[in-house]
Amino acid sequence: MDRPALARLAATLAAAAALLLAPAAALAGTKDGMDTDLARSRAHWIDRATLAWNVPPAGGHRYELVTAPGGDLRVEDGDLAGERRVLRLSPVDGGLAAGQRAKWPHLAAYAAYRVDPRDAGLAGEALRGRLAAVERDAGGRLVRATGVQVPGVLDDVYASAATRAGLGPVWRDGAPELSVWAPTARDVALDLDGRVLPMRRDDASGVWTIRGAPAWKDLPYAYRVTVYAPAAGRVVTNVVTDPYSLGLTADSERSLLVDLDDPGLAPARWTSLRKPRPRTRPSIYELHVRDFSASDRSVPEELRGTYGAFGLEWSDGMRALRGLARDGMSHVHLLPASDFGSAPERRSDQREPGCDLASLPADSERQQECVAAVRGSDAFNWGYDPLHYTVPEGSYASDPGGTARIREFRGMVAGLNRAGLRVVMDVVYNHTFAAGQDPRSVLDRIVPGYYHRLLEDGAVATSTCCPNTAPEHAMMDRLVVDSVVTWARRYKVDGFRFDLMGHHPKANILRVRAALDRLTPGRDGVDGRAIVLYGEGWDFGEVAGHARFEQATQAAMAGTGIATFNDRLRDAVRGGGPFDADPRVQGFGSGLWTAPNGSPANGTPDEQRARLLRAADRIKVGLAGNLKGYRFTASDGRAVTGADIDYNGAPTGYTAAPGEAVTYVDAHDNETLYDALAYKLPPDTPMADRVRMHALSLSVVLLSQGTPFLHAGTERLRSKSLDRNSYDSGDWFNRLHWDCRLGNGFGAGLPPAWDNRDRWPYARPLLASPGLRPSCADIGAARDRAGELMRIRASSPLFALPTAAEVQRRLSFPLSGEGETPGVITYHLDGRGLDPRWTSVTVVLNAQPRPRSQALPALKGAGVRLHPVQAGSPDPAVRGASFDRATGTFTVPGRTAAVFVQD
Repeated sequence: MDRPALARLAATLAAAAALLLAPAAALAGTKDGMDTDLARSRAHWIDRATLAWNVPPAGGHRYELVTAPGGDLRVEDGDLAGERRVLRLSPVDGGLAAGQRAKWPHLAAYAAYRVDPRDAGLAGEALRGRLAAVERDAGGRLVRATGVQVPGVLDDVYASAATRAGLGPVWRDGAPELSVWAPTARDVALDLDGRVLPMRRDDASGVWTIRGAPAWKDLPYAYRVTVYAPAAGRVVTNVVTDPYSLGLTADSERSLLVDLDDPGLAPARWTSLRKPRPRTRPSIYELHVRDFSASDRSVPEELRGTYGAFGLEWSDGMRALRGLARDGMSHVHLLPASDFGSAPERRSDQREPGCDLASLPADSERQQECVAAVRGSDAFNWGYDPLHYTVPEGSYASDPGGTARIREFRGMVAGLNRAGLRVVMDVVYNHTFAAGQDPRSVLDRIVPGYYHRLLEDGAVATSTCCPNTAPEHAMMDRLVVDSVVTWARRYKVDGFRFDLMGHHPKANILRVRAALDRLTPGRDGVDGRAIVLYGEGWDFGEVAGHARFEQATQAAMAGTGIATFNDRLRDAVRGGGPFDADPRVQGFGSGLWTAPNGSPANGTPDEQRARLLRAADRIKVGLAGNLKGYRFTASDGRAVTGADIDYNGAPTGYTAAPGEAVTYVDAHDNETLYDALAYKLPPDTPMADRVRMHALSLSVVLLSQGTPFLHAGTERLRSKSLDRNSYDSGDWFNRLHWDCRLGNGFGAGLPPAWDNRDRWPYARPLLASPGLRPSCADIGAARDRAGELMRIRASSPLFALPTAAEVQRRLSFPLSGEGETPGVITYHLDGRGLDPRWTSVTVVLNAQPRPRSQALPALKGAGVRLHPVQAGSPDPAVRGASFDRATGTFTVPGRTAAVFVQD
């Protein structure tokens, strides 16, 4: 997810504010040669015997690990003050051991200090107070003191038992048992609907437990956790919801003690729900729960934007989804639908813009101003702001205050399955909505300093946009796995897309895969091996370059069967990248060299031609599933592999199996494909040609060996009025019209200033142009072309070859090389022994505005014809694509993807 700069700024300001508000006694700073900043935590207690500290040992100095059970630890008159105990430390020659450096690579250069064996038994108690690492000189004077990061030692002391303990609500014989992991807490009690009940601590695991009664069912609850909180600088008592919540009251104010086995929480026919037939490779349709029906006039108003809308078989939206399933789409990917914190859940609290938005000019600033006025208090958000990972979001439910969200989410899954579509959840385990003592913080108010990834000074990392979690820690790793398994077993979810998966350890994602693979229909009601996994394998932030662990990045996931998004093909087709200053940078599908738009960013004609050929090479790799080892001839005549083709200094090819590349040209992030082409095609391009280039761009996705991925509405020219980051742009800019008479969303006003103001000079004249507003016929033509491509893909196993070896054997680019035609890509698929209908399939992608001919002498005399789907197309241009049997020559109209089959 491309995070908004505003969110990054907000996180930075919040961190600064927390520092400024920290207790003054803790911010003693540097004075008289002392460095005693206890507000920062620069030492790392990595296991019960070892402290890592970036302070080289000095001869004659004494080192201590100090704990203050009551949290009162401060610097006064040049020394530490407050009740405390001391664990003695001794320097370790040579620093950290090899195994420790491998486990904590970012600390590899730190000095190591060993906890005196005589004090080792104090670790458990020490961890329940405020900690400081201390250096004293030979005379005992205080030289240096800093706070201590504790995730490593918590895992060492507790994880072995804690990872096996029951957590959250577990029902046995009709009665619940509630357990929460809080090893550093001084005390934990259960707040059950206003009653405060004591909980029992297990010293081996750090888990607090209470056994309940059947009458507790459906009651609200929270935990009262008394714990030292670094963000407060003292011991506090936090009233906090359950990280393992399975139900919630409205706005996540309390957890709800629900039993997911309760028949009352299941929609009709839930236990007998049958899944759609699995396909060799999924085809994925990315959809936002609220977008699906918020603008659908065929849906009753009270159901718009809700889970319930997916149960209306007769609505325009559900008819559209069934049509996609008939065409070959297999999965609907839902943007985050677990509990998030960025939209009010009660309808009575949800504000709407106070303007008549539809009456305003297409290029006006007023629409975005009106949306901005209610931003943060309206009903819309993408939802990448998780509060509770394993509860459905309440704003999509008819009643957020009870169990309706559970029953209705399940009803949505059932409705989609009955429409012929499996369901993927977009899951956001890489960060939380808040951290520290923020009232919306959950994990950090139970085990402060553990669940989030900390920087070298103890500050919470925010490279994702928000407080980063740390799945490299055992109990965060477990939370991810447990949550995914719960969604799979209890909600029958068929796949998971991991947001910013590169911030997860590869090992964590593989544990998720292994846990799902253990689920069986007989025991669990689901076939875990049929569940698909994919994610964003971006490499950035404090973890970049495997700085802390082997990440789940694009290249690292090769060979796992877990797919990552292929930005290489996306950029080659669209042109440029998501963050170009000039949005008119062109690519294969947007007129590079073949239809210049006049932007100096595209370079000279010679430079454009050279760029187009390089883009074609990246597309060839993408068509081959982005395989790093795929061998072919590049446009310059070299014999290369996919990994040899450059992408901004990195290899284009990085997968080991074709399905490991999620192939796409638009998604919720960045402009829709229609909007990207509005920027990039010459402004006077006729709408009919825009539709053709749109279909051509989608053909690269749908006729590739990767896992095809379409953003909802792209098949019908969806626009967000040029908004490149609509995460908080309200229903207005995110409208999804199933009725073509309502348009495609283009011309809804200038896109919101907070992420688009720099592009307004480019956007304003486009939005004002009537020629860029498609008619019903234009939208229908786009939907027809997309459907034809889906049906072609579904017609042959050649578009979903299972292995790299099969791709190498069957897929070729016979005209690739120094003589290839710029703007035309021709590829051939050998179907012998695999496809029962056709000996071969040949695809010609012609991005040029004129018809082009491609001669394949090897096919002279062959019985080749246009694919039956295209032969029956209502598009006369594609029907005009032809094959000359005498010469083996294909002729394809301009801006057209044509597929030919050999009987």
